[in-house]
Amino acid sequence: MSIISNCTASAIKNAASVLTSGDLVAFPTETVYGLGADATSANGVARIYDVKGRPSDHPLIVHISSHTQIDKWAREVPEYAITLARTFWPGPMTLVLPRTKLAQDFITGGQDNVALRVPSHPIAQALLIEFEKQGGLGIAAPSANKFSKVSPTTAAAVEIELGSFLKDNDQILDGGPSTFGVESTIIDCTQGFPKILRPGSVSIEMIENLLSIKLQPLNPTSNQIRVPGSLKSHYAPNAKVFLSGTPKVGDGLIALSNIKTPEGVIRLASPVNNDEYAHLLYNALRQGDTLGLSNIYAVPPNSEGVGLAINDRLKKAAK
Repeated sequence: MSIISNCTASAIKNAASVLTSGDLVAFPTETVYGLGADATSANGVARIYDVKGRPSDHPLIVHISSHTQIDKWAREVPEYAITLARTFWPGPMTLVLPRTKLAQDFITGGQDNVALRVPSHPIAQALLIEFEKQGGLGIAAPSANKFSKVSPTTAAAVEIELGSFLKDNDQILDGGPSTFGVESTIIDCTQGFPKILRPGSVSIEMIENLLSIKLQPLNPTSNQIRVPGSLKSHYAPNAKVFLSGTPKVGDGLIALSNIKTPEGVIRLASPVNNDEYAHLLYNALRQGDTLGLSNIYAVPPNSEGVGLAINDRLKKAAK
């Protein structure tokens, strides 16, 4: 396994060749780092599941370079989904659509739909474009961490989490810290109206304003479609996470900067707003584990914008 910190055009070309040969490449996106394989390769995708310890019925997101590639993977695409794609792609949004034959069971978890995303990170974009030049059709890429654990937002976090499970030919592309810090918004587009399956940086308010509709309240128990991050317990550090109560001496604290740190408590993050909270959250949880903390207290922010996604991740980390 090698870490590529200078992602030149030559390095990107080589990384795409690694994917076409059936090996894995961890790469940065604007949300979190992903662990990528050729989305049409059963063996390559099987390695993702093996490295992550991921259940085989838990579907993967297929990353493509542009909304113009949708029809290779999806059929019966509703007009509102096209509007969403044209507006928010490239960006932190995943659309779930009826699949074509290209999207096989090893990608979809046996479901008759496929999850697609166009990332905006320049290294992810360059890798996808080069991979397509070499004959690839899409990169399957869940977060580059052990299943149900905290997603990585840096290349160093990927190495710590998965380095011992990767092979010599695998690569990690270092593109710096992820901008948004929480996973993409997942939207069910298999019906006559959109439905949020996982909140993210593309907020409910943004979608409602674009489509001039009112979305149903988020209700994970009613979801019939399996998607990444849909388990009750997920995004969890080794430390126990509490969303209420008072931290004691030696405990960790994540809270907005206007909330004071009790004496003897270890401050892990002091974001000034919800966007910064999302950006810092996973790194703060990982820092708590690095310090060997037993308990981390997180004060949830309001649910405006990305706040809904932050609270979703915190609730699952605290299960």
